[in-house]
Amino acid sequence: MSKQDSIWRTSLRWLQRQLVHTVVVPQDPFTDLNLDPSKPMAYVVKTESLSDIAALADVTDKLGLPSPYAPLVVGDEHLPRVVCLEGAKPLFGSRKGILPFLNSFTQLLNLHKSDRSLDIQLVPVSLYWGRTPGKEDDSMRAAVFERENPTWLRKFLMILFLGRDNFVQFSNAVSLRFMADEHGTDQAIAHKLSRVARVHFRRQRKVMTGPVLPNRQALFADLLQSENLIKAIKEEADSKKSTEIEARSQAEAYLDEIAADYSDSLIRVSKRLLTLLWHKLYRGISIRGAEHVRQLHHDGHEIVYVPCHRSHMDYLLLSYLLYFEGMVPPHIAAGINLNFWPAGPLFRRGGAFFIRRSFNGNKLYTAVFKEYLDQLFAKGYSVEYFTEGGRSRTGRLLSPKTGMLAMTVNSVLRGIDRPVTLVPVYLGYDHVMEVATYLKELSGRKKQKESVWQVLGAVRKLGNFGRVYVNFGEPINLQSFLTAAAPDWRDEMSAEPDQKPVWLTPMVNNLASRVMTHINDAAAATSVALISLVLLSTKQHALARKTLEAQLDFYLDLLQQVPYTSYGSVAEGDGHELLRQGIELNKFCVDNDGLGDIVSIDEKVAITMTYYRNNVLHLFAIPALVASCLLRAELSSREQLRDVLPKFFALLQAELFMGQKALPHYIDAILQRFEAAGYLTPGTLKVTESGINTLGLLAETMGETLQRYAIIFNLLSAHPEIERGDLESESHLLASRLGALHGITAPEFYDKKLYAMLSIRLKELGYLCGSDNQQAIHQMRDYTNLLLRPEIRKTIEDSIQIRQES
Repeated sequence: MSKQDSIWRTSLRWLQRQLVHTVVVPQDPFTDLNLDPSKPMAYVVKTESLSDIAALADVTDKLGLPSPYAPLVVGDEHLPRVVCLEGAKPLFGSRKGILPFLNSFTQLLNLHKSDRSLDIQLVPVSLYWGRTPGKEDDSMRAAVFERENPTWLRKFLMILFLGRDNFVQFSNAVSLRFMADEHGTDQAIAHKLSRVARVHFRRQRKVMTGPVLPNRQALFADLLQSENLIKAIKEEADSKKSTEIEARSQAEAYLDEIAADYSDSLIRVSKRLLTLLWHKLYRGISIRGAEHVRQLHHDGHEIVYVPCHRSHMDYLLLSYLLYFEGMVPPHIAAGINLNFWPAGPLFRRGGAFFIRRSFNGNKLYTAVFKEYLDQLFAKGYSVEYFTEGGRSRTGRLLSPKTGMLAMTVNSVLRGIDRPVTLVPVYLGYDHVMEVATYLKELSGRKKQKESVWQVLGAVRKLGNFGRVYVNFGEPINLQSFLTAAAPDWRDEMSAEPDQKPVWLTPMVNNLASRVMTHINDAAAATSVALISLVLLSTKQHALARKTLEAQLDFYLDLLQQVPYTSYGSVAEGDGHELLRQGIELNKFCVDNDGLGDIVSIDEKVAITMTYYRNNVLHLFAIPALVASCLLRAELSSREQLRDVLPKFFALLQAELFMGQKALPHYIDAILQRFEAAGYLTPGTLKVTESGINTLGLLAETMGETLQRYAIIFNLLSAHPEIERGDLESESHLLASRLGALHGITAPEFYDKKLYAMLSIRLKELGYLCGSDNQQAIHQMRDYTNLLLRPEIRKTIEDSIQIRQES
C-alpha cells in the first residue's frame, strides 16, 4: 500500500466517522455466531465499496476481528481479506464483469486443495445505509432498488443523510474446508458459492427492511373486493335491511379503525427517542435467543410474536429490540382503548392495528378483521399479539384468550404458502411501573381509562427501573402443530373449506396452553424476583444479610446447575451482587441492630413484591416441593418422591404453565444438587442440620400453593358430590378465612379466576367424579395435609367442620 493510498484511506475513514453511526447485528458475533478466532477469516460483501469497507473496518476494530484492510496471509500468499460478489456501479457505463470476483473464490478454494489443514472461515457481511422498505407504487420501489445498487454519488448522499442509520450485520461463517471436502475446488464450486451468497444477501435485506409497504387506500380497495368481504357485506345489508353501499361504507369504516399505517420515518425518529428513554429508565437490557428468530426470518417463516404482558412498555420495548437486532418491528394487535390522541395515531404509524375487546356477534366486523389479518400474513408482515388479552395484575401468566390464535390458525387452514411460526417471548423487569396501580385494581378500584393525562402522569414517575430481560422461547410451527393434532387437515380443508373441523377448538386450546408454557420456559430470574422469593418465604419478611446472600447463592447454583429449560436466563453475579442491585433500586430495607445488617421488605410494599416473586415461582415449584417432602413428609426413597410429585405437578401445569418433560430426571438432578451443597446426607434423603433452614426457606415458597390444594382436596373429601361452581366458591371462602387468620396477603391467593382454572384441571384429571374417585382424592388430601404446617392444617379442618354445621 502506497503512502498516498494510506493518506486517502485515513482521510476517508476520518470523514466517514463524523457522519456515520453504526449498529452491529448481532452485538456479540463470537457469542451468537459460530466464529472461531483461531481460524483465518475472510469477509464476503455484496458490492465493492470503499465506504462499506471503511464502515466494516471501524466495526472490526471495536470487536477484535481481523481488519478488512489487513491481508489474509496463508503461507507465502497475501490475499485480500474481503471478497466481493460484484463491482461498484459507476456513474456512467456498466460495472465490472463477475470473473475477477469469481477468481477470488477459486483462489481461496485452491489453497484448501494444496493444504489439508487449512480452514478459512467465510463470513458474510451485509451493510445497510437506512432501512426503508419502499412502497408498492413503482417510483418508490425504483428508489429502493437504486439504494441497493448505488453509484458513488448516490452512496455519498446516502452516507450524508442516512449515515446515522447504518447497520452492519454478520452472518454464520461458512467453512471453506467443508466446501472443499464435500464439493471440490473447481470453478463450478466458486460459481455455486457466489450464487448462494447472492441469495443469502437478498434474504438478509428482506429480513432487515421487511416487505414493501402497502398504499393504505389501495389496500382497503383490494380487501373490499375479496370474496369473503363481498359475501359479508351482502349478508350485513340483508340482515340490517340496508343497501350494499351502506354496508360497504361500514366495512370501510371498520378497516380504517383497525388498519395500521406503518411509517419507516416514524420508526427512525422513535428509535432515537426510545434510546434516550431506555437509558434513563434501565441499567441494561439483556436479550437471549434473538439469533434463532433472525434465522427463522431468513428461512422465510411468517413470524407471530406472542409475548407475556406485564406493562405498556412491552410492545415499545419488543419493537425497539427487534429493530436493533436486524429485524422489522411487527404489526401489533393493540386494544382499542389505546386509540386515543395523540398515542393512537403514533401507535398506528408504529405498526399497531386496533382490535375491539369483544366482537359482540358483529359478523361484518369479524369478517373485516379476519380479512385484514389474512392480508398481513399474505404480504409477509410479522405480527405480535398478547395471548393473555391484558396485562397481568399478579405477576403470573393469565389464562390465555384464544381469539387471535384461532384466527391465526384459520389463516393457515385457508392456505399460506410459507411456514407460520409462533415465537413466545418472556419479558422480565426489575421494576414494573404499573404495579402500584395493579394492586389498587385488585383491591376493587375501577381501572382507569387510558388517556394523555395518564401518560403524562406516568412520565413524571420515571426513574431507575433496573434491568430488563427479553428471552425468546421455543418456537411453535403451526403447520407442524396442526399435522400432529390432525394429520389429514390439508385433505379435510380441501374437501370442505367452509366446514369448521370438530378438532379445531380443542386444538386451539392446546396450542394456547403450549404458548403460555413456552413463555414461562423462557423466564428470567431477576435480582428483585429472587430476593422477593426468599424474603416473602419468611414470617417477618426479613433475614440477616449473610443468610440472605447464602440463600441467593444456593438458588443461583440450582438454576445454573439444574436449569429449568435452556431458554431461560439468570441474573449475573452472586448473592452479594444481586442484593446490592436490589437495594440500589430501593426495593428493600437494610437496618443494623448492632450484630449485623438485617434486610427486610417494608410491610407497606410486601404485597407489591409478590408480583415479582410470582414471575419466577414456577422455576422453584418442583425444588420447593422436593424440599417440602424431605422435611415434612420424611419420604425415605426416590421412588416415593417420583410417585408423589407427579400428582402435584399435574395441577401445577395448569396453574403455573409448567412444561417439564422429563420430571423423574429433573427430580434426580435436584436431589444431586441438594447433596452437593451439603444439605442431604450422602447416599440418603436425610436432611442435614445445615440444610434444615435453607431447604425450609425453599419449601415455604410453595406454602400458599399447597394451602390452596389442601383447601380443595379437604372440601372434595368432605363433599364428594360437590358441583364445580360450588367448589370454586367454597374454596374462595375458605381461602379468605385462612388468609385473614394467618396473614396471607398475596393477591392470587384470593383470585376467583385461579380457583376456576384449578377446577377445570381437576375435572380433566378425574377428581370431580363424585364417589368414583374418592381413593385418589383422600390420597391427595393426606399428601397436602402432611406438607402443611400444623396450625394451617388445623384451620382448614376446623373451617370445613364449621361450614358443614352451618
